[in-house]
Amino acid sequence: MDLKNKTEEVYILAIESSCDETAAAVVKNGREVLSNIISSQIALHTLYGGVVPEIASRKHIEKINQVIEEALKDANVELKDITAIAVTYGPGLVGALLVGVSAAKAISFATGIPLIGVHHIEGHISANYIENKELEPPYVCLVVSGGHSHLVVVKDYGEYEIIGRTRDDAAGEAFDKVARAIGLGYPGGPKIDKLSKEGNPEAIRFPRAKVDDNEYDFSFSGLKSAVLNYLNGCQMKGETICEADVAASFQKAVIDVLVEHGIHAVKKYGYNKFAIAGGVASNSSLRQAFETECAKRNIEFYHPSPIFCTDNAAMIGVAGYYEYIKGVRSGLELNAVPNLRLGEK
Repeated sequence: MDLKNKTEEVYILAIESSCDETAAAVVKNGREVLSNIISSQIALHTLYGGVVPEIASRKHIEKINQVIEEALKDANVELKDITAIAVTYGPGLVGALLVGVSAAKAISFATGIPLIGVHHIEGHISANYIENKELEPPYVCLVVSGGHSHLVVVKDYGEYEIIGRTRDDAAGEAFDKVARAIGLGYPGGPKIDKLSKEGNPEAIRFPRAKVDDNEYDFSFSGLKSAVLNYLNGCQMKGETICEADVAASFQKAVIDVLVEHGIHAVKKYGYNKFAIAGGVASNSSLRQAFETECAKRNIEFYHPSPIFCTDNAAMIGVAGYYEYIKGVRSGLELNAVPNLRLGEK
């Protein structure tokens, strides 16, 4: 896509409510974030050990208007200045998605501002453009979060080929389950990342799964089971469990697989650019491992800051911008699609 001759100033009001963050942002010309408001529900869902969909939906209803108003205020713009409204319409929790979609449709209907439905995973990938102004397709991107583990060839803005995905648990889901098993609670990813710094990643040899019929696919359920079996075995034998060693060894097993698949893909496809995205992309050890391996092979490595790795509306605004300049528009029949696949419209 040729963007060099684009002279129009484009202001995108973006809304994200796919899980447990109610978020709104204003993004100018695709890469300049004027505001990024996030109302998190983590403290609430921690009480239940994970996200409760009905509670998440109710909280979104309470917060959605507030975060939109705050996003406009922080960006020092009004609705009359907005070029288009971008909103996550899938994948995600259906009730949560519907809150954001309904708000975006209402604003579009009342003002006549064009509406653009955005794929949540496309948003995560697009988060890399916010701070890496020089990054342009094509490149390979690893999207790792609580619900997704995708290895994606980004052919152009909005044009993707998924070459690998998880066959069972997503990487973030495995982090949450293992964290719960060793008593860390929710959310698991940041807690395992922190505890693992105190442990020995070589203390326990957990398995690294390979999928025979696709060299880029992932499988983490066997690793999760191996950790649970190790914990149970120690308890049955009365052996002391070093939670830090378990966390570090588990984390290294996940990272080894992610790095191996990612580096293999970027070299095989002949690119010299690689990016990561999604909540797990904020893991410090994962980032360090990719930085090291990419440097060895002269691969340019890109990653968003942690605030843009977790769910946020700024990334939806960036993705929405590239959809807008391609001429993509959504009608008021836009609906939440909880199982939306990347590349579907």
